[in-house]
Amino acid sequence: MKGVADTSLKVAVRTLCEFAARTGDLDFRYTPAPSAEEGIAGHQALQARRGYGYQSEYLLTGECLGLKLSGRADGYHPHKNRLEEIKTHRGDVSRIREHQRALHRAQLRAYGALLCRQENRKSVELALVYYDTGRDKETAVTETATADELWRELETLCGLYKAWAEQEAHHREQRDARLATLTFPFPEFRPRQRQLAETVYKNSVKGADLLLEAPTGLGKTLGTLFPALMAMPKAGQDRVFYLTCRNTARQLALDGVEKLRLAQPENEPWPLRTLELVAKDDACEHPDKACHGDSCPLAKGFFDRLPDARAEATQSKVPLNQEQLATIAAGHDICPYFLAQEMARWCDLVIGDVNRLFDQSALLHGLVRQNQWRAGVLVDEAHNLVDRARGMYSVRLDQQRLLKTRKTAPKPVKAAMDRTARGWQSLVRDHGESQQPVFLDSLPAQLPGALQGLVSSLTDYLADHPPDLALQELLFESVAFLKLADQFGDHSLLEFQRAGRGRASLSIQNLIPADFLTDRFAAAHSVLLFSATLSPGVYYRDLLGLPEGTRFTSLPSPFSHDQLQVNFTPGISTRQAHRDRSLAPIAQVIARQFRERPGHYLAFFSSFKYAQAVSEALAEQAPDIPQRAQQPGMSREQRRAFLADFQKPEGRVAFAVLGGVFSEGIDLPGDQLIGAFVATLGLPPFDAWHEVLKDRLQQRFGAGYDYTYRIPGLQKVAQAAGRVIRTPDDRGVIWLIDDRFLQPPVRRLLPDWWFNGEA
Repeated sequence: MKGVADTSLKVAVRTLCEFAARTGDLDFRYTPAPSAEEGIAGHQALQARRGYGYQSEYLLTGECLGLKLSGRADGYHPHKNRLEEIKTHRGDVSRIREHQRALHRAQLRAYGALLCRQENRKSVELALVYYDTGRDKETAVTETATADELWRELETLCGLYKAWAEQEAHHREQRDARLATLTFPFPEFRPRQRQLAETVYKNSVKGADLLLEAPTGLGKTLGTLFPALMAMPKAGQDRVFYLTCRNTARQLALDGVEKLRLAQPENEPWPLRTLELVAKDDACEHPDKACHGDSCPLAKGFFDRLPDARAEATQSKVPLNQEQLATIAAGHDICPYFLAQEMARWCDLVIGDVNRLFDQSALLHGLVRQNQWRAGVLVDEAHNLVDRARGMYSVRLDQQRLLKTRKTAPKPVKAAMDRTARGWQSLVRDHGESQQPVFLDSLPAQLPGALQGLVSSLTDYLADHPPDLALQELLFESVAFLKLADQFGDHSLLEFQRAGRGRASLSIQNLIPADFLTDRFAAAHSVLLFSATLSPGVYYRDLLGLPEGTRFTSLPSPFSHDQLQVNFTPGISTRQAHRDRSLAPIAQVIARQFRERPGHYLAFFSSFKYAQAVSEALAEQAPDIPQRAQQPGMSREQRRAFLADFQKPEGRVAFAVLGGVFSEGIDLPGDQLIGAFVATLGLPPFDAWHEVLKDRLQQRFGAGYDYTYRIPGLQKVAQAAGRVIRTPDDRGVIWLIDDRFLQPPVRRLLPDWWFNGEA
């Protein structure tokens, strides 16, 4: 949509209907939907049965009241003059809510109006087909409608949407005009920050994919946000998504947007709409209530009150962060979380967690596909995305949860629970003798079928009864398992464990997220994954499924090797077999360094046990050296207190775990941290699970050991040691404590600037 002057404003039929044809309550009762892959397979299964002449994914376009409409009907049979819209579901078809059916029907009838005009038909048979993917059963609701009545209904919908479309087109013009001349909020760039910004800008304009290693100290938040926003008009991008792996990074991005807003001329409007997406648990006003009008007052009449709330939100002069959305939602008595979901359709910049684009039911990916947006994607601290994505496509099923819930289960679901319990018993008989994890090549025969029945039974029961937390958790766990079970392949591992009688578990653990993420990257117009540690780029390209042509660029550090003294310990090994012998030598290194230059230090170890052992050795050898330690399971307040101690004038050695909350994402400039000891290569344990991972990665990429052990471990080392130098004025020391740090393959994976660029 380029402007009101255009003879046609573009809109997808589905978007039109979701805007203009939704009324009544918000209703998210227990109707588990098939996965995207199941939905596609269900559509294809039905389309394949329709016979000669049937045309699937039938493109329909047309213009109504100045709106240029487009969409693809699921199927059209010209000989029968029948148009179909297929909706996949699980369970009893009667559980599909009335507001959902009304939306489905509106979409089908809009397609019917376009078809009659496009194919010069006076009437058409319309079939709304509900297909149960679990039971392979279809239920069709058919009607015949005339071209005239369908077109009148379409004009009504377009009449409701047109004013909004013109407003959005005007907003786009204002936004692009302002962004094209965006002003950087500081008098000058930091050292190397201009190079960072130019790289990001060119990547966005080209619509390319880039892995960008941007060292600490460049000012990455503004150095990426500013050029990405400035590039939007030239790139023709509809949206920019700034995605983070940590909640604290969201606030940094919001602060960056505010700096940009305040730097613009006072007499000119700031038309950029910015939205913060937060987790449902953080936004929900009534966590004890279910998401439907009969339970939650903020769901009652949600869609009736949404238009006014949406209109107010689009006029907000400040970013729509969690607090601002909550205020607007409260003024209209609607749910703030689902208001945020709606505003994701209408905001230019969306700031949220990476799961919003990459997980199984990602909101932003769905909107990109539906609206054919040209979206620019920025992922901060992208070195975390491999592990985060593995978690998104992994699930664990517990026998104990089922058995515990079954004891007090209501009668309508008892039979389904009994069948599932027998499925567990069969699995235990086949694999339960070993006390060690058992890796299975395929899903067990009985359990998935029993789980399908359990899901249907629980869905029917919970739809008609008050919320039951135990049954809900069992349902969600079962649905999540079935979704991934339907897509099980060599990208994942099936692991059975038994900790005792009635305490078995079955896990689907993702090993290679690339197989799930490839389409997410392909749907984006430009992709920028950035972090201080993204070497080697091929590792992330392979494991994340980035396109083959994805470039890797490493920007020079703004810091000099003169700022950092890097020391090695060729005589110390931290290998598991040598741990006891390493305690005293490591304590000596720490004590000597602290006495030479007292101050604040972090000492990183592979485990709490190892850290405590060295701490005790240090206390015995050098009781004069002050120390403290990270504790397992620290609360937010305890973590804050731990970090606050670095601001005290008296220095101490703080023991911490590598890969934990204090080894990345914290800023301790100046004298707050003057050195770090890293007493481990950070390698994952050499257990059976990691050996399977190594074999799979070797088969797929030919780099099993590096991709499983060496690269992930040294990423943690670089991140932890990177806490020491945070500004051009910092001076510090790093002790790399293990003889393997001197090996060329290991040293090559550490930052070049530490060693003056020497390999």
